[in-house]
Amino acid sequence: MRHKAATPAIVSSLGWEDKGWIDQELDGAYFQDVRLGQRLRTLLGLMSNGLGQSIPLACQDWANTKAAYRFFSNPRITEEEILSGHFASTQARAAAISEPLLVLHDTTEFSFQGAGEAVGLLTALPIPSHRRITIRGLLMHSSLALTTDGIPLGLLSAKFWTRKNFKGTNALKRKINPTRIPIHEKESFRWLENIRQATGLLAQPGRCIHIADREGDIYELFDLVRDLGAKFVVRTCVDRLAEDGDTTVAGVMKHAEVKGVHRIEVRDQDGQPDHALLEIKYEQLVVRPPLGKRNDHPELALTAIHAREKSKARRRVRIEWKLMTNLAVHSLEDALEKLRWYALRWKIEVFHKILKSGCRAEQSKLRTTERLSKLIAVFCILSWRVFWMTMVGRSDPQTTPETVLTNTEMTILDQLMDAPEGGNVRSNAGNYLIKIARLGGYLARASDPPPGNLVMWRGVSRLADIHLGFLMAKGNVGN
Repeated sequence: MRHKAATPAIVSSLGWEDKGWIDQELDGAYFQDVRLGQRLRTLLGLMSNGLGQSIPLACQDWANTKAAYRFFSNPRITEEEILSGHFASTQARAAAISEPLLVLHDTTEFSFQGAGEAVGLLTALPIPSHRRITIRGLLMHSSLALTTDGIPLGLLSAKFWTRKNFKGTNALKRKINPTRIPIHEKESFRWLENIRQATGLLAQPGRCIHIADREGDIYELFDLVRDLGAKFVVRTCVDRLAEDGDTTVAGVMKHAEVKGVHRIEVRDQDGQPDHALLEIKYEQLVVRPPLGKRNDHPELALTAIHAREKSKARRRVRIEWKLMTNLAVHSLEDALEKLRWYALRWKIEVFHKILKSGCRAEQSKLRTTERLSKLIAVFCILSWRVFWMTMVGRSDPQTTPETVLTNTEMTILDQLMDAPEGGNVRSNAGNYLIKIARLGGYLARASDPPPGNLVMWRGVSRLADIHLGFLMAKGNVGN
């Protein structure tokens, strides 16, 4: 697999053997005041040692806690600056490999129960008695770089906003046809902003493939990706006009021939293994812009790929994917490749789950939108590291341990657990990642599947606690 050669290249090009992971991630950070960058390094280390804990518990003393609160309240600091070093490191990791790069896009919501008016609106839920419950929180649209083998390289962009300051499409559609609304007046404009930033950072748009679900089925997005020289694979939900305008994409695909059948392994609603037999269709066609936007956007030559399960499933939803891409599809294997790439989109949902379940972002007691968005930006870096370690342990366990761990972490693990029988103490990253997973409750039996993000997060948290105990035993940490 190609990433097995690519991962050591990433390590050597970035000097991970010689630097702690925090220094590596923040090397390219930019702040108006250099002292803010130093404070972020300290804060990231404290939050890493107290992963999933409250700010006071992670900081351990009043001085660090007060400094953390001041950092998140500082109006001169933005989420973009906090993540700037991570963006630069992601860019360097991407530059170290030659294979196509997938950029996964998705939006997630963070709700905060009991938050006051200083936190923006998220949504309003109807309840009996003709009343509505207002939910406060914020939204984040993120773009995650991924290798075609599933290794998360890091974020390339992240945008935060609330609906207190942005009038969404649901309010606008009561007055005007949504297709006639300029894209910059919609929340979906964040998709275009992220695509522009992500493509610019990668510097090689030709190998940048943007992956999105039906939320990204936006004609302006298709046009922008084409202008940037990049590629996309998007799951569609809009049946657009096609060919000469007398038919639609669905009409064309209805009469397209089945190019082949593909069997995949799935799980039913009870988590039991099952299989699905998919009929694959693909067809190149001309897709036309919405009627109200014909003067602003050209028609596009795209390829539609449809994968539909032959028979109705008994204990799960029938699989039916409708993808649109500007990549060349000349054979069944080409179509299956694009389907595999789209299937990796769920990994950005896993990343968001780590943010919420591992870092417990929605449990924060910070009570302004500005502070919360900066805290979540810090959590993004921590969540990526847990995700990175999990996927390296699954996909490339034979890589060097310096890829994912610092020398201090490896020394602690060496003292805690013996090396594999007859093996070199520091032979590969997989041995160390299994040790971390065991700290998180992983049994490491021969029949057990590879450890997941939850046990890795628990293991990293316990390793941080043990590290702190070692420092205190040596007298390097004050009371």
